[in-house]
Amino acid sequence: MASNSSINKLLFLFISSFAIIGLAIAGDPDILTDFVIPANQTNPIIDGNFFTFTGMRVLVGSDPPPAFKVLKASMVEFPALNGQSVSYAVLEFPVNGTNPPHTHPRASELLFLFQGTLQVGFVDTTNKLYTQMLQVGDLFIFPKGLVHFQYNADPKNPALAVSAFGSANAGTVSVPNSVFTTGIDDNILAQSFKIDVATIQKIKAGLAPKP
Repeated sequence: MASNSSINKLLFLFISSFAIIGLAIAGDPDILTDFVIPANQTNPIIDGNFFTFTGMRVLVGSDPPPAFKVLKASMVEFPALNGQSVSYAVLEFPVNGTNPPHTHPRASELLFLFQGTLQVGFVDTTNKLYTQMLQVGDLFIFPKGLVHFQYNADPKNPALAVSAFGSANAGTVSVPNSVFTTGIDDNILAQSFKIDVATIQKIKAGLAPKP
């Protein structure tokens, strides 16, 4: 018999799927066919399997991850989404887990909190910060292209959320990684952040991939 945790996760995915419908009028180009068959497939078999994504099954009965984790269903993982203007992500936050500041250049994000509490926020183009502490059942919209974050400040309990995007390929630009791991000159960053080069180098070292 399925555990309460498993049932809750399945219910969470079902409920949050309605959020995707609300974003289906988003900005991807219209297609002139019912759906798009991947160009790299020769004589593909198109049946129900093509329109089914099973990558979220790992959530059923699973324990919270040791670090923040994202499970995505975009057109990269789920090619049938190409042309459908929707995608999906499940966000798992352990205690003190953070989804660092980032942007989605091609879509807004509608987040539904299913478990725990979550501190969220975004910064608009006037540099005004909007924040909220979400409770279970809350939804929060992150406008397209704006820097935003999520943080589980609860010292005892994990958090679980689902995000719907108005694009099959919303894209993600990590602010820390795009600034400090892409080869921008140390002197430029030091002057921009009004700190010394040594501090910039320490930040870069902290963000460098672990061997």
